[in-house]
Amino acid sequence: MATDEPGRPDDGLDPPRDLPDDIPGGSRGEFGRAESASAESGPAVAGAPVDRAPIPTRRYVAFWGTGVVIVGGAYLLLQLIGSLSHLISWLIIALFFATLLNPLVNFAQHKMHMPRVVSVIVVFLLGILLLSAITYAFVKPVYSAGRKFADDIPQLTKDAEKGRGPFGKIVKKYHVDRWVRQNAPKLRSQLSDAGGPAITALGKILSGIVATVTILVLTFLLLLEAPLLIEGFLALFPPKRAQRIRRVGSEATRAVSGYMGGNVVISIIAGVATYIFLRVTGVPFAGVLALWVAFADLIPLVGATLGAIPPIFVALLDRPVLGLFTLIFFVVYQQFENHVLQTTIMAKTVKLNPLLVILSVIIGVELGGFVGAVLAIPAAGVIQIVFKEIWYDREERIRAALALGSEKLE
Repeated sequence: MATDEPGRPDDGLDPPRDLPDDIPGGSRGEFGRAESASAESGPAVAGAPVDRAPIPTRRYVAFWGTGVVIVGGAYLLLQLIGSLSHLISWLIIALFFATLLNPLVNFAQHKMHMPRVVSVIVVFLLGILLLSAITYAFVKPVYSAGRKFADDIPQLTKDAEKGRGPFGKIVKKYHVDRWVRQNAPKLRSQLSDAGGPAITALGKILSGIVATVTILVLTFLLLLEAPLLIEGFLALFPPKRAQRIRRVGSEATRAVSGYMGGNVVISIIAGVATYIFLRVTGVPFAGVLALWVAFADLIPLVGATLGAIPPIFVALLDRPVLGLFTLIFFVVYQQFENHVLQTTIMAKTVKLNPLLVILSVIIGVELGGFVGAVLAIPAAGVIQIVFKEIWYDREERIRAALALGSEKLE
């Protein structure tokens, strides 16, 4: 059809009819007004600022209010955690002890057909008796040696004044008596001010007793209520998710109990071997030093080295040659422990990268001292198991999504 405009090619379409201005939704009036406004404003220039509608004030208030709430809540949470740090650390230690003792409780409950309460009481009392026996065996020789030294102080003092005995030789050689006479007023002043440190030490001892009792009570309650706590926690999740959490928890419990049990066995072997060597060679305080080696060997990586220092030092004071033999013994034993015992006993427990082991031990020492160092590797093992499960679950979801996409394409 021909067009009315000159010079315009005929495209076979009818020209648009005149539309009224009051058609709703994209009316000609709106189109005309927009077109006229565009014509009045001129052509668009690249890079020119575009006028935007102002953001409502309530959006600013909501944004900054949410930020303040989040930051303030995080700060209050950190303050609360800092205030309850002792209680949280006690709870973590009790949780690890309960994890270590729970397999024994389950064995007594299911294999020996004891009620849960009786199983917990029996295992708990046996653990307390074992811990008390170890503590007594460690403290008794130290107390006896200290009491004997206190009884011998008058005679040692007389011998030292006359230059007789081991202390007398030291006093005569280094002129200790002259130094004591010159600094007698300072020594009396320091002894009179010793009440403050004594009170501080007594306070730390009482705090340690309170912490020990609290950890024992928490451990007992966790062992007693473990089934109910686990079932109540799993009831919060769907069945499939609960089954997955139960599987991860079982793997973590097996890893922790296996590591702690293996570590205790290795420490006992270290203590027994040290006691036999020190007893045969005649090093003084063989029992106390062997117990110290067993305790120190519980610390990963550096425990064996720390445990070897006091026996070597005591043997060196007794006879220099005996100190050299003791050093050789510990070097040989550490090689045996690292290459034979560790690979045999720890084969089915937590396997961590050496760098992660060092980092976990450092963090454990900073957070919990000796106990933190002992529990650092099992804690790192549990975290590793959880992250592996999360990673495997993510891979399974990706594979399932790819398989579903390929089926749709086919």
